[in-house]
Amino acid sequence: MSFWETMTGSDLTREWKAFEARAEVLPADHRAAWEQIKGHLFPHGDFTGRNLMPILDGALGLLEETAADGQGVHEVLGDDVEGFCAALVGGAGARGHRDRWRAQLNRNVARRLSRLGG
Repeated sequence: MSFWETMTGSDLTREWKAFEARAEVLPADHRAAWEQIKGHLFPHGDFTGRNLMPILDGALGLLEETAADGQGVHEVLGDDVEGFCAALVGGAGARGHRDRWRAQLNRNVARRLSRLGG
């Protein structure tokens, strides 16, 4: 990956288009699960979403394998797609970008208040 690709995000665009092309050939229930997985994983992404690419690749690969084996989505993911996604990103209660920003803001405010107080 070149510096230019990193700065413009063109590598991410290329990967994303490849993901969507792979998802288009999945059966309807697997495509619906893919949409749910994307929706549940995006809050855990960083500013660019680059940290989610390997996770999304693995999840899509799982859907592809189960479709090829003739398994239904509910056999693999169960009824709790949100729980499956939480496990992918580090378990229940995994920190999303809002949580990280809130923690950073709280640290900055505490540091400034401590400078003012003493």
